[in-house]
Amino acid sequence: MQYTRLGSSGLKISRIALGTMGYGDGSREKWALDYDQARPFFEQALELGINFWDTANIYSFGASETIVGRAIRDLSKRDDIILATKVNFPMGDGPGDSGLSRKAILQQLDASLSRLGTDYIDLYQIHRWDPEVPVEETMEALHDAVKSGKVRHIGASSMWAWQFAKLQHAAERNGWTRFISMQDQYSLLQRGEETEMFPLLADQGVGSIPWSPLAGGVVARPWGSSDTARGKTLTEKDDKGHPIWLPTDEQTVNAVERIAKDRGVSMATVALAWVLRNPVIDAPIVGASKPHHLSDAVAALDVTLTDDEVTALEEHYVLREPSHF
Repeated sequence: MQYTRLGSSGLKISRIALGTMGYGDGSREKWALDYDQARPFFEQALELGINFWDTANIYSFGASETIVGRAIRDLSKRDDIILATKVNFPMGDGPGDSGLSRKAILQQLDASLSRLGTDYIDLYQIHRWDPEVPVEETMEALHDAVKSGKVRHIGASSMWAWQFAKLQHAAERNGWTRFISMQDQYSLLQRGEETEMFPLLADQGVGSIPWSPLAGGVVARPWGSSDTARGKTLTEKDDKGHPIWLPTDEQTVNAVERIAKDRGVSMATVALAWVLRNPVIDAPIVGASKPHHLSDAVAALDVTLTDDEVTALEEHYVLREPSHF
């Protein structure tokens, strides 16, 4: 395993992060793995040296945090894990159950700590932008969470660069804690952040820990595979009614497949190697529901793509807006 500092902070993380959105309450979400089903993936992560685990309060409405906390207690030591969670999306109907107000941040932080069974979180992230709350209120509450010892560092996720800059500026202007990371969507099929967020991150020394680096698995299997959601490839829409996948994406996926065959590695390994080569990327977040998911991800750390391979992977891309849903 390779390790790196997150952004310009002193926090050292594994270059592959374990995403835990798929672990939770199977009675609520049929696709979610319960603790017994998820435990082998936590064990595998530890064996591979993956010490950076990411969750959120909204994942399975708290059940993911409960599972992550139990895995840490059963399989590791708290101080050996870099633990990240998030706050914003509705956990209930009360005034402190959603959003980025001071009340919500501090109330939901305590709830997350309880579910995780810990007294501190290494990286506490705001889960998108909240247009209803002044940025000063959000950033001061996050700063106070850090000063209380309940949070070590703070991060943000998927928003426009001007919004992120506004939050950072509020913190800098008032001497409050600044974000060290941005969790944004980035993959061979979604590169909008190259022109939107990444230049700001590079300038400010903020690390990127992208979600969906395999584009929901689309770049990890041959185009049209029957065991994926690809039957909806050309009909799926985002929250603005725009197509998520484009006809040209097939050529990109075909290039991934061809390079993977030539190198004798998985398509996921090739696709993640491309993500990892971007200098602003610190650790892509990879979910695991099959044994090869994490091993394929770690294998990407040893793959250096040639210029010709990079050209083949990038030449058919059509620019689209970053996804902030």
